Amino acid sequence: MPTRDPPPNVRRVTGHELIVDMHGHLYPAGLPGGPGRWPTLEVEADAGRIMRGDTVFREVRPALWDLTARLGELDAAGIDVQVVSPVPVTLTYWAEPRQAAEYARALNDGLAAQVADSGGRLRGLGTVPLQDTALAVDELTRVMTELGLRGAEIGTVIGDHELDAPSLRPFFEAAEALGAVLFVHPMDGGKGAVRRTGQPYDFGLGMLTDTALATAALVFGGVLEDFPGLRIALAHGCGTFSLAYPRLKFMAQRGGHARADELVRSLWVDSLVFDPAHLPLLVERFGEDHVMVGTDHPFMPGQLSAAPAAVRDAAHRGLLTERQASAVLGANAARLFGLGDAPSPTGDIAG
Repeated sequence: MPTRDPPPNVRRVTGHELIVDMHGHLYPAGLPGGPGRWPTLEVEADAGRIMRGDTVFREVRPALWDLTARLGELDAAGIDVQVVSPVPVTLTYWAEPRQAAEYARALNDGLAAQVADSGGRLRGLGTVPLQDTALAVDELTRVMTELGLRGAEIGTVIGDHELDAPSLRPFFEAAEALGAVLFVHPMDGGKGAVRRTGQPYDFGLGMLTDTALATAALVFGGVLEDFPGLRIALAHGCGTFSLAYPRLKFMAQRGGHARADELVRSLWVDSLVFDPAHLPLLVERFGEDHVMVGTDHPFMPGQLSAAPAAVRDAAHRGLLTERQASAVLGANAARLFGLGDAPSPTGDIAG
């Protein structure tokens, strides 16, 4: 494949074409926690753990909080730019709104500091306290206008509210006006989305079902129709939505919903589907200009290298064209997140 110059302020680390990972997570060290459900990061030498109160939630690696470790892993995998967002356990929609707003503010400050220190290698998405729409709008405005982040990560469900809940409309209106990217990520590791719990069910089916339900709310619940300028990306290849979409559309059309295809193709998705054979369906559903590499780094072992390799493999097997693969690897994310002038799949220049 031909190489091309990276966007401004992006340091090229190898001789390959531009590769952007739009799905990485970061947990700022020193973020305050608390008792009960409040998460806390504990770091000891080269090991760490996320705690919920006195309970170990997850063992984690230094790349989650240490910028030098993260950039070393990006270099080794040939990733030019990574878009980092909060660890989903830090989306504290269950908390008292003012406390959640203070926590979100501290998290966003820490995340923005690492982005600023990354030499252009990182871009960031913050978090907002969506249990209180007014507070969420205030923090999203600060994220976009003061911190220089590109938007916010939000959950697939906000407490008891699906994403098409009327109470969330002012937030989506503000996100549209600000030009914020909203990255929809499954909550609670997929727990409660399907009738079986534990692994592999939560990861293999729960997270994907959770994401598909959120997408259906956006498409068929009026959100994308009401706010056509929204820029929304969904994790994990949009879950099971791509497979379920024909059935969803069939029933929606019987109810008079005629614009589903157009609305679906306004969404963006990552490529984290663990199989090159699934990538053509993402391109078919969402468009060749709306699919981007995602790795879930540093939580998914090996995916920092495997996710881009899957895109190249799809092109090698004739499942994607070379142009489509190049767009998925970097150009699409470069356009969505404003990484300078990046060629679109049609060869145009899009900002």
